[in-house]
Amino acid sequence: MDTSKPGSNHETGHVFYGRGRSRYLFGNRIRAFFAYLVLLFFVVFAVGPVLYLISPALRDSISLFDYPPKLIPDDPTLDNFRFLFDSTRYLSWALNTIIFAAGTTIISLFTNVLAGYAFARLQFPGRNILFFLVLSTLMVPVAAVLAPTYLLVREIGELPIIGRPFFGLDTYLGLILPCTVSPLGVFMMRQFISTLPVGLYEAARIDGASEWRILFKIVLPLIKPALVVLGIFVFMITWANFLWPLVAASGDDYRVLTVGIASLKGQFVTHWGVLAAASLMTLIPVTIVFLFFQKWFVQASMAGALKQ
Repeated sequence: MDTSKPGSNHETGHVFYGRGRSRYLFGNRIRAFFAYLVLLFFVVFAVGPVLYLISPALRDSISLFDYPPKLIPDDPTLDNFRFLFDSTRYLSWALNTIIFAAGTTIISLFTNVLAGYAFARLQFPGRNILFFLVLSTLMVPVAAVLAPTYLLVREIGELPIIGRPFFGLDTYLGLILPCTVSPLGVFMMRQFISTLPVGLYEAARIDGASEWRILFKIVLPLIKPALVVLGIFVFMITWANFLWPLVAASGDDYRVLTVGIASLKGQFVTHWGVLAAASLMTLIPVTIVFLFFQKWFVQASMAGALKQ
């Protein structure tokens, strides 16, 4: 029988195949539309408050209470930024924050890599129990350990030689060191190091390489994307840290941006335009850091997906 003539099963199959493919493509477009709609909602939810800061930062505090409210200022001004740089110690706070965030990130990467490597590749008694105890600290609120950490730093700061001016309250090391160990960072490093082939370690040990050489020559180059991701997380969290710098740096010489901006709020009068300008300026460095290392962030995410 000739299956190519009209009305044959061959032609009917093409018709059903075409309809099925059309439904499949239409369903994909619907799913993609709703997916982009959800993403757009979260983008607006995340970026909206940041964009709103631009308006009060370019207006005087009195015009902020105009009714009806105006999103676009009629007479934009830079007076809030001038006041911020001329009448406050914003630049000093920014420098302290950079030192605080950068120092915490560098030391945290070192300590978390060492702990992650030990939990991933070294065999020692009680390894799993100790790792479980490290992870269990994630359930402890930061405010619960704030007072013990404060007392510990104060006591160490009063010791000779290792105390002030090197370590203690109102010092850079007193700000940085209590924030340099993160259970989440230890977990991330352990998981990434665990995915590396065991043969790499065995071949290196057969060649006589020590554990330090294996860590620095083999492990670190392979987990570079994970280090960048962890570094971004630690830097952003440290940049926005408020509680510990509030209690550890009572003086103005070591005050960071989060505490400094909070101090701009007066008891009776608050210059909301200056607060908006300070908040907007504070967002710029972390945004630059994230955009600069974005490709590493995506690379680490793709690497984790492929290893799964």
